Amino acid sequence: MASNENMGPGGFLIAFAAGAAVGAAVALLFAPASGDETRQYLGQRAREGRDRAAEAARQSREALNRQRDNLTTAFDRARDQFQSGAREDQDA
Repeated sequence: MASNENMGPGGFLIAFAAGAAVGAAVALLFAPASGDETRQYLGQRAREGRDRAAEAARQSREALNRQRDNLTTAFDRARDQFQSGAREDQDA
């Protein structure tokens, strides 16, 4: 039996999503719907999933850009403080 002690929150989330997808696929295979209806439903769900993934990617890019900007600003401030301290030491 596999141990989940080393599985982080991301791994747990991926395993949960994979299990949900497999469960949904099995439910669809045994659902009393025609092939046309099932294909339309699967196509719709695939488009929704693609849209959700694109939105999550967009939000991740925005968060990453904000973090990069914050880090750049902090680095610039630290560099300015270091340079002003170095100038004060030279003037003294």
